[in-house]
Amino acid sequence: MFQWIVVLLQLSVPAFGQTSILDSLKKVENRYNNVRTLQLDFEQTIFYTAQPSAKRTESGVLFLRKPGRMRWEYRRPVEKLFLSDGKDVYYYSSASNRVEKSKLKETDDMRAPLAFLIGRLDFQRDFREYRIKEEGGNRWVTAIPKSAKAPYREVQFLLLSDSRIAQLRVLGHDQSVMDFYFRNETLNPALQETLFVFQPPKGAEIVDIGEDRD
Repeated sequence: MFQWIVVLLQLSVPAFGQTSILDSLKKVENRYNNVRTLQLDFEQTIFYTAQPSAKRTESGVLFLRKPGRMRWEYRRPVEKLFLSDGKDVYYYSSASNRVEKSKLKETDDMRAPLAFLIGRLDFQRDFREYRIKEEGGNRWVTAIPKSAKAPYREVQFLLLSDSRIAQLRVLGHDQSVMDFYFRNETLNPALQETLFVFQPPKGAEIVDIGEDRD
């Protein structure tokens, strides 16, 4: 499985009470395992802990479809596309008119943790340790992956009272930090299959990253 997903919401009363962390995670699993498609707006910020001032923020719309498909449409500040068709991953930048292709199971791209939403979510299967912190009626959960091969060393996610994942923070082995903020979540929208089929733009250079690793 691939793994993880703050909007600033103020809740007037504690949302979780005495609910245990495992109960909270089970509710998250039930929410996302029972949908076939998902659409939401995202804002993504990446920086390195050694150089936190050099932040880069982008935003757009994310579409997910089970099994294994996701489409990140970056709209600001420049148009880009990150797409998985369930087998391969494609990254396209309009600025360079270049496409990078790799196998989904081999990618170390930090967007891959979000793919847990297009598989079957099972926290206890994929993570070996959890920590929890209450914050303004919401709940921050920190999870450590079981696999040493995971492309990240830790994920943190913010749970709201309805079991939505509103923010995801992915900490990389290279000391990078990637924050995802989500809003306007729509469960089971009607998404066409063609959304998850990559069509190379005219004249784009295509580079198979997987071949470079062989």
